[in-house]
Amino acid sequence: MYALSAKLPRHAAAAPMRALAVAASALVLASCAVGPNFSSPPAPDVAGYTPEKLQSPGSDPAGPHVTAQRFVNGADIPTRWWAAFRSQPLNELIKMSVEHNPTLQSAEASIRIAQYNALAQRGLFFPQIGANYTPSQQQISGASNSGPGGQSPAVFSLHTAQLNVSFVPDIWGQNVRAVESLDAISEQQLFELEAAYLTLTANVVTAAIQEASLRGQIAAIQRVVKIERGILEIVKNQFNAGQAAQVDVLGQEAALAQSEQLLPPLQKQLAVQRDLLTALAGQFSADEILQKFTLDGLTLPANLPVSLPSKAISQRPDVRAAEALLHSTNAQVGVAIAARLPNLTITGNAGATGFNLAELFTPGTSFYVIAASATQPLFDGLTLYHKQKAAEAAVDQADALYRQAVVTALQNVADALRSLQADARALQAAVKAELAAKASLDIIQKQLALGQVNQVVVLNAQQVYLTAAVVRVQAQATRLSDTAALFLALGGSWPTDCPTRDWRACVFETHVASK
Repeated sequence: MYALSAKLPRHAAAAPMRALAVAASALVLASCAVGPNFSSPPAPDVAGYTPEKLQSPGSDPAGPHVTAQRFVNGADIPTRWWAAFRSQPLNELIKMSVEHNPTLQSAEASIRIAQYNALAQRGLFFPQIGANYTPSQQQISGASNSGPGGQSPAVFSLHTAQLNVSFVPDIWGQNVRAVESLDAISEQQLFELEAAYLTLTANVVTAAIQEASLRGQIAAIQRVVKIERGILEIVKNQFNAGQAAQVDVLGQEAALAQSEQLLPPLQKQLAVQRDLLTALAGQFSADEILQKFTLDGLTLPANLPVSLPSKAISQRPDVRAAEALLHSTNAQVGVAIAARLPNLTITGNAGATGFNLAELFTPGTSFYVIAASATQPLFDGLTLYHKQKAAEAAVDQADALYRQAVVTALQNVADALRSLQADARALQAAVKAELAAKASLDIIQKQLALGQVNQVVVLNAQQVYLTAAVVRVQAQATRLSDTAALFLALGGSWPTDCPTRDWRACVFETHVASK
């Protein structure tokens, strides 16, 4: 065996390869792309999210004061929308989550996969070139007279080196459409990353608010428990003095036990919520996050930007991903049509053959072959026709999915707006009920000490205040959660001028630079 390291002779390869390149270039320039050209769907012809004119959340001026919120029509969503809650622990946790959450890392890898697939498809625009070297040893019959120099050796070596070139001109734009489809898939994966980022940040905010709500409910119940223990001491003292019956003591003990019974489930939910926040930050449950959240540590955003429906559609990553999918399926129609049309393949081989390595570089040992092959499907049992119809049906499916994504997006915004409008009134009513229940309980507690009320009235007052305190906390947390839901429904704000590879740093640096 011998190793071939030298180049092929110019006279063996240059002329046919030059002719092949010229022919391929001419065919590429003459190619066209069959199939429908894609155009982005028009924005929905709606000016608002609700049938009536949008009104900011209102409350009763005569009722208890609650923080006012105002809808700002046409305003842009800030890049770091969660900063509107003015919580440094929340800012830190979201940054940690964005940097370490595996879901985002998976979405980034999906982008690279799609981009490399698109680049690989682009390689078919160029001739495919390969080199081949085949050394062999052969034994022939002694009666043969075909050996080198007219001799008949029993064993001889044969060396063949050649350059293989094949090219399929994209006459009908089949590869153009295939690349277009894969580019659209790359774009879809970018929007999937944006959706994962938006969902992650919204989940962190919502989970933090839920933790704050649980802490608030636990604190409210603990306040009631403290009051009920004080009342129990009063009742016991009255029983010892002969001013109360034993049933009054037992009734108060039962009420206290029922209130204390509410704490373990809430404490369990709080522990589970801490695990959720730790997982969202990409940490193991044993490495619990340090950030803790209370309702007092979260500020309700006063000004809520409400972008126009057309702007919201352009910002919603799920809608943009649906549009990219529609683009990809539209290009696949061209691929299916081109598969039914005549196709041309050009191949060329150039090389040399010799009985030893030195002969590969001598005149007379070179060879070349240039061939063209034209093919046209004549009968395939309607396979290619049905594939084209399937591709067209896929476009109809993707179009319907896009339209559904638009409808869902506008519905999400409308739902969030409706919720916020009701939340202000609900919180005001809850605050009013809690204040009234607490004032009533204070009076009844004083009357109990004077022996002016029976135990039934006391128990009812305790239960009313307990319920009112918990409902007030829940109403306050719901208002915060619905505010986050509005930012999520509007699509957040993706830094469009940031490079894909460095988008994390860009997200946070953009906010710092704008402060």
